[in-house]
Amino acid sequence: MISLKGVSKSFPTRGGMRKVLDNINLDVERGQKVGILGRNGAGKSTLIRTISGVSWPTKGHIQRGMSISWPIAFAGGFQGSLTGLDNLRFICRVYGVDPKAVAPFVDEFSELGVYLREPVKTYSSGMRARLAFALSMAIEFDCFLIDEVVAVGDKRFQEKCHVELFSKRKDRAMIIVSHDPHYIREHCTRASVLSKGALHHFETVDDAFSYYDQAD
Repeated sequence: MISLKGVSKSFPTRGGMRKVLDNINLDVERGQKVGILGRNGAGKSTLIRTISGVSWPTKGHIQRGMSISWPIAFAGGFQGSLTGLDNLRFICRVYGVDPKAVAPFVDEFSELGVYLREPVKTYSSGMRARLAFALSMAIEFDCFLIDEVVAVGDKRFQEKCHVELFSKRKDRAMIIVSHDPHYIREHCTRASVLSKGALHHFETVDDAFSYYDQAD
């Protein structure tokens, strides 16, 4: 289980500290698909990054009883001076995975070709996202974090990503942030709404959208 207990997150601004997450509580069991709804600037990405460990909570704690991915297609952790292959090796060492077992999949799936052996700082944003997505699929996680609709590359590549994530890993837990009602209804069994720093829970996706449509 992933369990958030009293998690708050604040950031310094010119006007003082701004609390983005306020006493968040959330439990996600193995195999559950949970949607997170919220307006722009509500703190959805902050919540996802905090769950993943990319960012630390200001208050509260997170119990991670299963392995959690970084946000899918998030490339912020790459070292730009290293090649894609070197970044792959570094990430594999962090997660205790044999890079030799992972490299062929990443090479084939990302379709980067010779650029996999070029510095990541020379990549376009799409190339970085494709490398990040391929690595996310190459390393097996119990729970995948998805920040907005996965839209990496052209339509053909997006369909390839969809099959890899939602068909081949349909037994995994997922926490999905998106504004798209169809996307949330298709993939989630329940949803919560992040509004004014608080996370409101609902048993059904339809109940969550009813609240979301009326919320400020």
